[in-house]
Amino acid sequence: MDTAAKALRFAWSSRQAWWFTATARTRDRFARTTLGSFWLGISNLLSISVLAVVYGTVFKVQDFNSYVVYLGTGLVIWNTIAGAVQSAPNLLRSNAGNLKNTNIHPIFYSLEEWAFQAQTFFQSFGLVLLALMVFQPTLPLHLISAGLLPLINLLLFIYWFPLLLCLLGAHFEDLYQLVPVALQVMFLLSPILYKKEALGTLGWTADINPLYRVLSNIRHALIEGQLKLDHALPLLLLNIIGTWFSVWLLERQRRYLPFLV
Repeated sequence: MDTAAKALRFAWSSRQAWWFTATARTRDRFARTTLGSFWLGISNLLSISVLAVVYGTVFKVQDFNSYVVYLGTGLVIWNTIAGAVQSAPNLLRSNAGNLKNTNIHPIFYSLEEWAFQAQTFFQSFGLVLLALMVFQPTLPLHLISAGLLPLINLLLFIYWFPLLLCLLGAHFEDLYQLVPVALQVMFLLSPILYKKEALGTLGWTADINPLYRVLSNIRHALIEGQLKLDHALPLLLLNIIGTWFSVWLLERQRRYLPFLV
């Protein structure tokens, strides 16, 4: 376990560097646009608007305002989780040259990717939350009173889970082909566009879906203003263990990574 502690100490000492490089990536992404990073929120709002109208009509939604908030919060959180997971195959490949030619600890690149995903989430989530306040003005209050622990769980999850996939995929590249398929299936089976009750006897699929459990914890806190500690605390424990294990595994495989990319 000393190996994981050593990697985490380096992560802390280099925090300004990997946060800066992630910020530079975010700025470069929208360097030639007029609205800049606002496009992150705008694209989500456009998707939410279209899907709310279409599926609200298909499902014959009675309370449209509540449905927009339910769908909007779920979709923006899902996009963050899916984006972080889909980035896993590129984590080592995009830094192959650095891994082979420098002595920088590879945790630096995982944290840079995590910071990039976190910045993308907050920029998008902030604008979406402002827009959804039209339908439910209490969302910011609920975020402060009940949503902080679920938000921490989200941020921890989008670090260790993609990192674990990345390290496993370095040895079993078929996993990278499975990830997009699994994400699509999970999205369709997750109550994001519809209520969980609509799954009927398949409701158990949402309960065993770790991605949805992270999502639903935040969405419930935002909409209801209630923190489900019986869900949030076990999830926090899982995230702490998952973070420690993935960092430990990264440290153990550090010497082999240049030969795997």
